[in-house]
Amino acid sequence: MTASALVATVGNFKQFKNGAEFGSWLGLVPRQNSSGGKTQLGRITKRGDDYLRTLLIQGAKSAVMTAHKRTDKISQWLVQLLARVGWQKAVVALANKNARIVWALLAKGRVFDPNYVSVKPGEVPPIPAVMPA
Repeated sequence: MTASALVATVGNFKQFKNGAEFGSWLGLVPRQNSSGGKTQLGRITKRGDDYLRTLLIQGAKSAVMTAHKRTDKISQWLVQLLARVGWQKAVVALANKNARIVWALLAKGRVFDPNYVSVKPGEVPPIPAVMPA
């Protein structure tokens, strides 16, 4: 799916307050059934665009299968997550993370940077480590 097809499917990405809202709109968050202070999380909700959610899940499956071969931050996070929560939950978590990244790129008009570190307003950004020559 191209970026223009994605925009045509979703519309204006700024209609979502944040990436979490976009992931929820796609149905990549667990269904919640809570009462009396007891939270019960179920399967993913499967709301939003089926095709877009399917593409994100398929891409995440591919990334989860090969994460142990890579050394980037997301792959390292994914290997740890896979050991902790299992295959399916790791796939959906990565699909949700990718959806949030897509939202941030398209809503804010940015280019993907794998080393990007978000900084809250008013905080001092971290100083990147410089490798000696």
